[in-house]
Amino acid sequence: MPLEYPKETPSQTAGPFVHIGMMPRVAGFEVFETELGQVPAAEGVPGTRITIEGRVLDGTGTPIKDALLEIWHADAEGRYAHPEDPRVNEVHEGFTGFGRCHTDLDTGTFTIETIKPGVIPGRHARPQAPHLNIWIVARGINIGLHTRMYFPDEENDDDPLLGMVEHLHRRATLVASATGENAYRFDIHLQGPQETVFLDI
Repeated sequence: MPLEYPKETPSQTAGPFVHIGMMPRVAGFEVFETELGQVPAAEGVPGTRITIEGRVLDGTGTPIKDALLEIWHADAEGRYAHPEDPRVNEVHEGFTGFGRCHTDLDTGTFTIETIKPGVIPGRHARPQAPHLNIWIVARGINIGLHTRMYFPDEENDDDPLLGMVEHLHRRATLVASATGENAYRFDIHLQGPQETVFLDI
């Protein structure tokens, strides 16, 4: 007897206003006192304060000015503010590790301000190097894209995920560059010779 599977719902792009709908202040709408993801790590949360700037670029190298990014990362001790982390009760109350930002409507630049994550315990006693998990949506993208950002001043060679990237030169697309003290640059290329490695999650 043949199995009857439900038909897949057709996908469509996020549209030109996804960043406005998810971050109304971008369009000047004072809907919420504090937008979701505005402060991943409040003042007083232990850790090194960092700033990350970058752009989301299309295949021609043109900045995408209506992209929205969500980040998710561990605290300075490698703990996630999530019930599945066995150390969640040790996480500072002002830390969520969740952030949301958009690319600037004029320059296409995004800015993330948070604390630097620590080394994260991994499977089979293999630690994960400090990183940010990033999800990107914008018009023209049918399904949100997942990637990671690693830090250039950390021991990344033994990271389990980076080790799965077969071509060594492609690993570099997941590593930010330092631009100053506690400041980093991370550009995300959607297509082209410098295309960022995206994860199938």
